[in-house]
Amino acid sequence: MALEKGRSLPEVRARVGASHGITDLAHKLHFYDQWAPDYDQDVAALQYRAPQLAVDCLTQALPGPPHAALILDVACGTGLVAAELQARGFLQLHGVDGSPGMLEQARARGLYQRLSLCTLGQEPLPSSEGTFDAVLMVGALSDGQVPCSAIPELLRVTKPGGLLCLTTRTNPSNLRYKEALEATLARLEQARAWERLVAWPVDQGNWPPPSSRWGLAPLTATASSPASSTCTESRRQPRLRE
Repeated sequence: MALEKGRSLPEVRARVGASHGITDLAHKLHFYDQWAPDYDQDVAALQYRAPQLAVDCLTQALPGPPHAALILDVACGTGLVAAELQARGFLQLHGVDGSPGMLEQARARGLYQRLSLCTLGQEPLPSSEGTFDAVLMVGALSDGQVPCSAIPELLRVTKPGGLLCLTTRTNPSNLRYKEALEATLARLEQARAWERLVAWPVDQGNWPPPSSRWGLAPLTATASSPASSTCTESRRQPRLRE
């Protein structure tokens, strides 16, 4: 399969694989700055569906009309998640990313009311406590990107009873990080900081899981990079359930 600018599909896969192998944060941010102009084209060639599937399920889960919800897109990249959110009626969108090059591409979409340069894990999010109805992070939970220690910061800016949607890769290069992430999520749940609504690996056969009220869909970054997804609900002041 030939792509624009002369890149073949194997070359695109190699580029994605190279990004996964970078564990130094400064190096990874520089890599994304250089990748930003071609990023959308490359991930489209790999049939990257994480933004679409995440927003599909957020639409089902979030109470109230989508236009009334204030959403934070963490590690927003070029704005792929924002494009899916807008298509489903979400209009109040804020985004943060650590890559100026990615933010430039996101700004060009014109979908965010606010965009901020923020390296989560190195600095706090530029928002007050309990600001957002939902916080999404799609594709940034891995070594060299957002550390597990930053998860409570996502919870801080989420409204009591709001939703936090996370995705992470399950391919071998990310398994150690995934284990640490799951341990972090479990500790927060034990502390009653939030309630996990659903966690669903990509390699399960049936979707959606029949017993869950709602769930975040199985996600894949590339054909060789399966992922798992988790949705949690803030329980700092739990909302009443029907």
